[in-house]
Amino acid sequence: MLRLLSIEFDKLKYNKASKTLSIIYFGLLICIALVTTIKFEFGDFKLHLADQGIFNFPYIWHFNTYVAAILKFFLLLVIVSMMSDEYSYKTLKQNLIDGLSKKEFILSKFYTVIVFSITSTLFVFLISLTLGLVYSDYNEFSIIVTDLEYLIAFFIKLVGFFSMGLFFGILVKRSAFAVGTMVVWFIGEGIFKGYLFWVYRAAESTSKSVDFIMQFLPGEAISNLIKQPFSRLGAVKTLANSMGKTFDKSEVEFGAIFIVLVWTAIFIYLSYVLLKKRDL
Repeated sequence: MLRLLSIEFDKLKYNKASKTLSIIYFGLLICIALVTTIKFEFGDFKLHLADQGIFNFPYIWHFNTYVAAILKFFLLLVIVSMMSDEYSYKTLKQNLIDGLSKKEFILSKFYTVIVFSITSTLFVFLISLTLGLVYSDYNEFSIIVTDLEYLIAFFIKLVGFFSMGLFFGILVKRSAFAVGTMVVWFIGEGIFKGYLFWVYRAAESTSKSVDFIMQFLPGEAISNLIKQPFSRLGAVKTLANSMGKTFDKSEVEFGAIFIVLVWTAIFIYLSYVLLKKRDL
């Protein structure tokens, strides 16, 4: 494993684009902390975001992982560019000539995905813990460790998303086209979801019927791991209660984790099958 990782990071060390994108990604994660300084003032109305409870334990685990997950596209570009560079610079062919098997090649890419995901998760953990200890109104240990499953969901979300990107990178061979193909895939899922709403428009529980089917698609499954956290904010709850509405807490669901893990295995396996059959 260490040998395969050393090969991959030797390649990344000389890839300026990948290093730049990685720095931008982790830099943007750090910028989450800058939200604490944002203040809005409109006459007598004043709003300091840090005072709205977004950095309270345990809510901060949900909020920060959701926001950080939006930035994952920067690391996706690193993953797909790794594959496009293999074809552009013929390093893939050279690795195979030097004795690296196709299985080891795919594993080296997957291990890199794991390392990126672990690093991102630890990064978000440290940022969230620091912000929480500074701004949270609740610092009891039992409260701090509540909802840590969002970090697990964040890690699995990244692994699944990057594994999907790895597959499309091998399939298309060009980073821009690979990312474009993924975007088209997600748009396709959105269109299919709209079609299902039209099909089940006469059903008593249209939304539940559509959600049940959509949860098995990779894009939707990855999205379902960490659902929007804003309905948990006190201000939003107060407004909803005044309108006679309530919001359920969007917890991490084991079913979504299982589906994403299955899709991750499928994408890695298909990547191997595709590489094994392709004439290099």
